[in-house]
Amino acid sequence: MNSAAGTSPHPQTVAQPVSRKRGITERYRLFLYALPFLVLVFVFSYMPLYGWIYSLYNYRPGFKLSDTPFVGLQWFRSIFANPTQTQEVLRVMKNTVAMSALGILTSVLPVAFAILLSEIRSMRFKKTVQILTTLPNFISWVLVYAIAFMMFNVDNGLINKLMIELGLQDRGFNYLANDSHTWLAMILWATWKGLGWGAIMYIAAITGIDQEQYDAAKVDGAGRFRQMWNITVPGIMPTYFVLLLLSIANFINNGMEQYFVFQNPINKDHIEVLDLYVYNTGMLGTNFSFATAVSMLKSIISIGLLFFANRLSKWVRGESII
Repeated sequence: MNSAAGTSPHPQTVAQPVSRKRGITERYRLFLYALPFLVLVFVFSYMPLYGWIYSLYNYRPGFKLSDTPFVGLQWFRSIFANPTQTQEVLRVMKNTVAMSALGILTSVLPVAFAILLSEIRSMRFKKTVQILTTLPNFISWVLVYAIAFMMFNVDNGLINKLMIELGLQDRGFNYLANDSHTWLAMILWATWKGLGWGAIMYIAAITGIDQEQYDAAKVDGAGRFRQMWNITVPGIMPTYFVLLLLSIANFINNGMEQYFVFQNPINKDHIEVLDLYVYNTGMLGTNFSFATAVSMLKSIISIGLLFFANRLSKWVRGESII
């Protein structure tokens, strides 16, 4: 009994280093799994930041950067010192803020769509609707514009033909070149393209809600609408709030592909957002240095908005997002 009692602690003392060594090995393996993605982030997100050096030179295409004059912060000062450029930047900032604000206001649509989709009892119909609403997300904006052109073309567009046959129009109307409701048209196209995809995360959150809550509500006599309002909506609010805060942090980064394919000389004043302005100024206007300076200011504002959203999350939810 004494020898057995004396030898029993030894396996435990040996098992601790083995378990610790196994935990370290598991951590290294998980790190190796994530390493390719970290390399991709470094290559495509951090290495291009070297291009910010162009904002300190008066760069011209065709010349080496070392052969162009160093101007320091001249391009940053010109944003505020030159009234014409200041007015242009304010114009594109107004368009950017308007588009992003409309995007945040319509962010409740994927939530409502996910809730309504989860209430469909027929699985076949439910899957069909989900597939049809998710497919547009995988269509490029070039193809979206091709669809818009077929529908709203002045000569042979479906909408113009229908409106003329119904007697609502005397002749074809150029909807795509109209500048009266540019912001509304852009948010409608963005909603059509991203509604189904945006609802996927909320559908996943709904499936994570405990089914016993619905069963208890049914026992208490709650109808389907009462269950949605008191169980489903509170269950997906944390997910919605996190995505909302990320949208606020990404407020002025609303992309350029959509606006690039839909822009024309008539609607350019209201469709040119900040990213598109940087592209038009740098690539088409060949003013790389000024475009780089504007892009850097955009990045600084984005970082500030990220910290603001993080502070807002900590104040409202008690948890930070970064």
